[in-house]
Amino acid sequence: MSAYKAPLRDFQFLINELVDFEAIAKLPGYEEAPDVADAVLEEAGNFASNVLDPLNVVGDREGAKYANEAVTTPKGFKDAYHQFAGAGWVGLPMPVEYGGQGLPWIISTATLEMWNASNLGFSLGPLLNQGAIEAILLCGTDEQKALYVPNLVSGQWTGTMDLTEPQAGSDLAQVRTKAVPQDDGTYKLSGQKIYITYGEHDYTENIIHLTLGRTPTAPEGVKGISLFITPKYLVNADGSLGERNDIYCAGIEHKLGIHASPTTTMNYGEKTGGATAYLVGKENEGLKYMFIMMNAARFSVGGKVMRSPIVPIKRRSPTRASACSPRISRPKSGRPCASSSIPTCGAC
Repeated sequence: MSAYKAPLRDFQFLINELVDFEAIAKLPGYEEAPDVADAVLEEAGNFASNVLDPLNVVGDREGAKYANEAVTTPKGFKDAYHQFAGAGWVGLPMPVEYGGQGLPWIISTATLEMWNASNLGFSLGPLLNQGAIEAILLCGTDEQKALYVPNLVSGQWTGTMDLTEPQAGSDLAQVRTKAVPQDDGTYKLSGQKIYITYGEHDYTENIIHLTLGRTPTAPEGVKGISLFITPKYLVNADGSLGERNDIYCAGIEHKLGIHASPTTTMNYGEKTGGATAYLVGKENEGLKYMFIMMNAARFSVGGKVMRSPIVPIKRRSPTRASACSPRISRPKSGRPCASSSIPTCGAC
């Protein structure tokens, strides 16, 4: 039985009473939003309760598994993703011309809160995908938009944000991934990225990595960073998949929580000398483009902070209280809380 029930009345109050939804509905393309808002929220609540929430504990107990440069997600997650994508949730706020539903972000934000609260490990994948879509739409060429965005919007492919390196965490000035320009206009990337959420998984046939790198003539520091599209499988001009690109998963992190979400290490160019990549925008302006994805992620994480702690507090019975509660002394077993619906704190 699902323990999560979406607070639909709260969402409806916020949208109809606190947000000037009538003004939003007057914007071009949003005219029909008020007619479908309640139905969309209700269906999202049903999906969160009936599909995502029952998988939450399963995902945290089983976790993602790594073997032979591939990642297998927990039982039920792949099917849930296919249901999620097939229902159009990935493209809810995305432009209609690319296959999205073109609904206001305020509605998408409410659904995001439901995904976060019902299954945090699952929700991180679509989160990164939306950021990748926005970056390509705002900064990519018309050809890149046509080639990548429709399949990202439909959920047939997913997108990631590959920024961090072993020596470059929040200090992106230290990024050292090499991006060597080729005669055909592409680039060859070599290096390693770490902590890449859903960098490898079994949901989709292709994964589009948006990767920070540095060309040979780039200036030092953040002014020398460029952004590249690096697909797991190269995409032919007609949209079909080509050969496997030289970007492979080297492992996943062993984390205290969110076990269903694979946090990967990605190696570029170890087998052929370089992963084929395509420049987004202009060289050395990648930091500016990257913040499109980063700000989208920050916004989404804010939604996670709002909802994620609420569900497990309700789900724990008084007899199964754990160290996740500040009022209980901490056991030293190191085992996860069986009654917890979110990643364990590591102390219980």
